[in-house]
Amino acid sequence: MTKYISSPQNSTVKRLLQLQSKSRIRAKEGGFIIEGLRELELCIKGGYEIAALYFVPALVSEEALLALFVEDTVIILTEISQEVYEKLAYRGSTEGVIAFAKAKQQNLNDLKLPKNPLILVAEAPEKPGNIGALLRTADAANVDAFIIANPKTDLYNPNIIRSSVGCVFTNQVATGSTASVIAFLKERGISIYSAILQDAQYYHEQDFTTPTALVVGTEATGLSEVWRVASKQNIIIPMSGAIDSMNVSVAAGILVFEAKRQRGF
Repeated sequence: MTKYISSPQNSTVKRLLQLQSKSRIRAKEGGFIIEGLRELELCIKGGYEIAALYFVPALVSEEALLALFVEDTVIILTEISQEVYEKLAYRGSTEGVIAFAKAKQQNLNDLKLPKNPLILVAEAPEKPGNIGALLRTADAANVDAFIIANPKTDLYNPNIIRSSVGCVFTNQVATGSTASVIAFLKERGISIYSAILQDAQYYHEQDFTTPTALVVGTEATGLSEVWRVASKQNIIIPMSGAIDSMNVSVAAGILVFEAKRQRGF
């Protein structure tokens, strides 16, 4: 039987708000909140388990939601009032659905890589908007994996899910310490190309047709020194303006699409 929640003061609503706002609660419960039909559909296609759905019947039907799942999927459905939805929703145009999904572990060893992988690595990105943009770039280029070294932000932060427009679910994503990521790449014979100014050559002069990891750092501090040492070659993007840096997702896009061009897309 479908449940119904009408009051924003309901204990379930308070729990959902905590899941949205607090990383430690997401970690404790092993799950996160999704908002919107597009994000929900991408999450399901990405192999995530949806544990519960909360929806406004006037905005989206139960039948439309169940159609997103394979037949006989067991799912807890709860109708919510418009007032409750407005309390929970980050934005007003998300078709009246909120979901609770189970998190994945993002272990490096769980990545399924082809024989000649192209991997994008970002070290210590902090801003949800930048992480979301990196995830969109990784999806657009269809890289084989996106790895975050030294993560500073919970991957299931609602701002990351929103700014990635659901691409957090469409990419193979893993996280680990910088040391563990470097060891993972080297053990698999994946050449490291680090975006570092020191001892660098132009990115477009490199051969990215073999197993490749393209590594970018933050705009504020760049990459840590260990990446310079671990690199097969440090690389730079020629700059013609007054400044010597650009947004990390823009730089990542330039690098990965050059690699895709070399590989014939």
